Amino acid sequence: MQEPQLDIPAVRRARVTWREVLAHDGPLVLPAAHDALTARLIQRAGFKAYQVGGFALVGARYGRPDVDLEHFGDKSAGVADIIDACPLPVLVDGDNGYGDAKNVTRTFRGYEALGASAIFLEDQASPKKCGHMDDKKVIPREMMVAKLKAAVAARLDRKTFILARTDALQPEGVENAIRRAEAYLEAGADGAYVEGPKTLEELEEIGKALRGAPLAVSVLERGGVTPALPPDQFMALGFKMILYPATVLFRAAWAIEQALANLADGKPLSPNASLDMAAFEAIVELDKWAEIETRFPVEIGA
Repeated sequence: MQEPQLDIPAVRRARVTWREVLAHDGPLVLPAAHDALTARLIQRAGFKAYQVGGFALVGARYGRPDVDLEHFGDKSAGVADIIDACPLPVLVDGDNGYGDAKNVTRTFRGYEALGASAIFLEDQASPKKCGHMDDKKVIPREMMVAKLKAAVAARLDRKTFILARTDALQPEGVENAIRRAEAYLEAGADGAYVEGPKTLEELEEIGKALRGAPLAVSVLERGGVTPALPPDQFMALGFKMILYPATVLFRAAWAIEQALANLADGKPLSPNASLDMAAFEAIVELDKWAEIETRFPVEIGA
């Protein structure tokens, strides 16, 4: 008699495609998971999808700013851990591909193999930096078009969604940024992402010019350049994917600082500002691992 299949936490399950999740009504709010625990909490909170952004991943994993210090080899291990912990569709930050068409091909195939549902590629020149920082530089439009064509050719599954991001708004203006986004869609990208609009007027212009394409916008709520509009208002302007690259990270870093300050001052852990052991065990699915241990007893050293 065949044993019933276990719901083992670390087994990857079939994921909804990115286009399927985009087909849902309303805006697609995408919190950023900087580690596996955060990805699991995002799922428990009821989100339909999430993102793994370079800003949060580098800040949490390495304690460094998002200024092109880490590339695919550094980030892929963290992305693998995060994707393994959460079955939701995930958008992964491919940065600028870390080089020429060879590097873009390796980056896309690598993240696709790890389970990315969508990957975004940007047109910043190296050394790149966070999209909400100043003094960004972009590569020529034709070079980015070539990179996107390489990404399309590298894609092993046509369901993997390619999101083309342009950072040209700050160095070249909104009209050139829109022209770039149009060229990137023509090159085969599935969606467009104009980083860094600073005003409602710029958001309206971008949304109107690119209406009909799946559009993304990012909101760095404290210290970012883009107005932190409600998700429904972004949706009304034409933006379906609303990325929050730092909201969870900033709150988590604040909470860690508070906990350490209280510990240094000899204050006890407040039951109103923390989980207890049972709650944490539920998040990390201790019961499922205990079930495996009970059903298949092994005496170590016997």
